[in-house]
Amino acid sequence: MTTAYLAVRGLEAQACEELRRQGVTPRAMHDRLLIADGPAKLSAWSANVWHDCVELPVASIGSAAKALRDIQRNWAMYAPVHHRRAALIQEKLPHVSARPIVFPVAAPSAPLGSWTLLAPDRLLAAAHCSAPFPNGEVAFVEDREGPPNRAYLKLWEALVRLGHWPQPGERCLDLGASPGGWTYVLAKLGADVVAVDKAPLDPKVAAMPGVEWRGESAFALDPASIGPVDWLFSDVICYPARLLKLVERWRASGLVRNFVCTIKFQGETDHETAEAFASIPGAQVLHLHNNKHELTFALLAGADDEGMSGRVRESRR
Repeated sequence: MTTAYLAVRGLEAQACEELRRQGVTPRAMHDRLLIADGPAKLSAWSANVWHDCVELPVASIGSAAKALRDIQRNWAMYAPVHHRRAALIQEKLPHVSARPIVFPVAAPSAPLGSWTLLAPDRLLAAAHCSAPFPNGEVAFVEDREGPPNRAYLKLWEALVRLGHWPQPGERCLDLGASPGGWTYVLAKLGADVVAVDKAPLDPKVAAMPGVEWRGESAFALDPASIGPVDWLFSDVICYPARLLKLVERWRASGLVRNFVCTIKFQGETDHETAEAFASIPGAQVLHLHNNKHELTFALLAGADDEGMSGRVRESRR
C-alpha cells in the first residue's frame, strides 16, 4: 500500500517532521509530494493526502487519460514537472470546475482523485483523497466591502470544510475578535455574537445586529459569565499550549457545543501540542488553504456519533 502526502507549500519540513513522529519515512519526494509505504497517517501539515496510490506505466497521452477514466471520472492534476505533457492528459479528462465558490455552501462531495507524472511514461494516481478541492486549494467569491480584514477567509474555509455553520439565532462567542473579521461572518449568518477583545471592533462590525462587544481578555473570561453558547470561535494570537488550556477549560464547563479555533505557532512548530489537540475525541486538526504557519482545530457536537465525517473517523484510528 502506498500513500502520498502533498505537503503545504513552504511547510514541507513540518509535514516531514509530523510524519517522522508517526514512524513514517517517505521513500520518495516528488517536489512537495511525499510518497511513503503503508496506510495513511494523520497529516495536518498536508494540503491533501492521497490514499491507496497506484503507479501505472503510460505509453502515450491518450493511454494515460484512458487509464484514469477507467478508474473514475473526476481528477485533479499535480504537475511540478512534465507540466506540458500532464496538461495534455488533463485536457482529455472530464472537466472539474475550479470556479470560486460562494459562501455559505458545503464542500463538494463527489469523489475527486489526484494524479501526477513521476516520469513522462509513469503515472501515480489515487482515486480517494482527503481534500474536497484540487490539491487542497479553495477559492471564494470574496467579500471586499464588509469585513475589516481578510481573516474572514479562514473562517469561511473552515465552515465549508466542516459542512456546518452557525444558524440564525444561534449564540456564538468570538474570542480575540478585534477588528471583527470573524464576528462579521457570524453576524452575516444571522447568529448572535459575543465578541471578546480588549481592543474595540471595527465600528461597522460593532453596529451589526446581534453583535455585543466585551472589552475583556479571552483568557481571563469566566465561562459562567457568558453562559451556554452554540459555538466558540478563537483566532487569538497566543502560544498553542495556552490555547489548549483555554479549550480544555471551556470543554470542562460543558457550556459549548462546537469549537473552531486557530492554533498559531510562534517561531518553532509545537508538534506536541498539535498532537494533543488532535487526540481530543472527535477533533479535527487541519491546515486550511488560507492558513499560514497555523492549524485549525474543530470539535463539533456529535462528533463521536456514527454520522461524524470521514476526517474525524480517521483522527480516531
